[in-house]
Amino acid sequence: MRIQVSRSGGFTGIERRAEVDTSQRSDAAAWHALAEAALAEGCPEPAPGVPDGFHYEITVDGHTVHCADPRLTETQRELISRVLKEGA
Repeated sequence: MRIQVSRSGGFTGIERRAEVDTSQRSDAAAWHALAEAALAEGCPEPAPGVPDGFHYEITVDGHTVHCADPRLTETQRELISRVLKEGA
């Protein structure tokens, strides 16, 4: 499973992207469960946010959803944080 996160917006408007490929990970099942839950909670179109807030695009194996601060679910927040931290 390929999990991609793109973050845009914020005060500086700098975009950040990261990707995690779970195919060789020992914790792949946990990543899959987290990714599927985050996808289920996302919007098919860009979500409204707040001025200077971050907007996120989550793509899992070609399926993309959108979400934005401050309306992230805990699942989305955890997945985004993990991918941006561990992804390349």
